[in-house]
Order: sequence, then structure tokens, then C-alpha cells
Amino acid sequence: MAPASRYHRTHLPHFEAGEVPQHICFRLADSLPQNLLQQWERELEGLPEAERRIHRRIEDALDLGHGACWLRRPEIAALVCDSLQYFDGNLYRLHAWVVMPNHVHILVTPLGDRSLSGIVHSWKSYTATQANKMLERNGKFWYEDYFDRFVRDEDHFAAIVNYIHLNPVKAGLCANPEDWEWSSCHNRRSRDRGHPALDT
Repeated sequence: MAPASRYHRTHLPHFEAGEVPQHICFRLADSLPQNLLQQWERELEGLPEAERRIHRRIEDALDLGHGACWLRRPEIAALVCDSLQYFDGNLYRLHAWVVMPNHVHILVTPLGDRSLSGIVHSWKSYTATQANKMLERNGKFWYEDYFDRFVRDEDHFAAIVNYIHLNPVKAGLCANPEDWEWSSCHNRRSRDRGHPALDT
């Protein structure tokens, strides 16, 4: 399904595709050194857009754990997980998610006339305010932009779910995807086993 509309925020193109699943990734403000991004821009300058693939470099670099990694703290990771799940089934359908030490991956379908940008803004605004209070800090919490890609078909959907759930394993944070507490994979396993925190 083709996106319903397209707009630009900072330098990344974003799509408002209506009720179409989309893979979202956003990261902490200090998660990538600025000099690294500038180096990549120089290396990739002049290449056709299809060959630049800077988002792949960013994803690989995020797994190295640059920055303060505030999301490694259980109370901050729990805040983000709870925020993602809060309006699931109401404003959007949350298919898969993982909170990594310095970034978040989400597969989500906006419902009705809800905009993807509005949903992402709501997540980031609320969690940034609350996290800064919990950390007793001021300043930018999230990097202002985010990455999105709409799902092409069922195989693409399955590949994204697999990528999201395997992200902690790929980053060397756990041996099995269900062992990473801050993900939909762990959440589903806990529910299947009757985890008391989920039996509400």
C-alpha cells in the first residue's frame, strides 16, 4: 500500500501512511557522536540516495552503546515500555517493540485518523519529561528526529518483528530474545507463563 502522504522534518523524510504498519526507531540525544555522523556524511557524499544507507550505519553504531545509555536503567526502561503500551488498541496497534540502552524499535499501526508523527511525538514528549525528572537532569533527552519505514507485505512484517526481537541478542545484551526484559518478546513470554505483574 502506498503512503497516504509524505512530509519532511529535519533531514529525514517521514510518511503518514494511515492504517499501515510502520517500523519506528528513535534514539537518545547523545547516542551517536556528532563527529561520527559528520564522517559518514563525508564518506557518503555524492552517492545516489539508494546507496547511502546511512540508517544501517546508525543502527549498527547504536548497538555499540554510545552515550549515557539512560534506557539501561530499569526505571527508565520501564517508563518507556509502559508509555508505548498505554494506548495500544486505542490510538494504535502495537505489534512489536524493544527498548535498548540508547534507542527504541517499534512496529506499530496507527488507528483511525491518528498520525504517526503525533503518536511518536506523544511517546517522546511524555517520556523525556518524566525521565528527566527521575534522573534529576535538564536538557534534551531524545534526538529530535526518528526513522520510519512502512511495511510492504507479510514477509516484510515478519522480518521486522524478528529484527526487533533479535536486536538485544545482536548487541550482545542477552543470549535469547525472550531474556531481554524490555521487549514485547519477553512481555509475551511472561504473559504466557502467568507473570503476576501482567495478570490484571
